[in-house]
Amino acid sequence: MVFLTFALSLVFIISLLVMIITTLVSKKTIFDREKNSPYECGFDPKKSARLPFSLRFFLISVIFLIFDVEITLIFPTAFIIQVSNIFTWLLTSLLFLFILLFGLYYEWKQGALEWA
Repeated sequence: MVFLTFALSLVFIISLLVMIITTLVSKKTIFDREKNSPYECGFDPKKSARLPFSLRFFLISVIFLIFDVEITLIFPTAFIIQVSNIFTWLLTSLLFLFILLFGLYYEWKQGALEWA
C-alpha cells in the first residue's frame, strides 16, 4: 500500500512539473492576433457579432459536406460488387452517380461554385 501511494504521488509530481515547465517555456503572447483568431469560420471574432454573415461561405461549406457524405456512400459499392448481381450493382451505381453529377451541374449553373 505504501508503494502504491508513493508511485501515485511520484506520477502526480512529475506530471505537475511537466505542466509547469511547458507553461513557462511556451511562446504564447496575447499580442499575436493571427494565431489566436480562427481562420475557417468566415468572420473575425474580435469584431461585432452583429455583422452580416457571408452566405457564400455557408453555401460552399454545405456543398462540401454534401459531396463529402456522397464520397462515403460511394466507397462501399466497390466492396459490394463481389457479393451482388452485376446488373443491379451497375444500375444502382450509375443512378447514384447520375444524381450526384446532376446536383453538381445544377450548383455550377446556379453560380454557387464561383468564388469571385
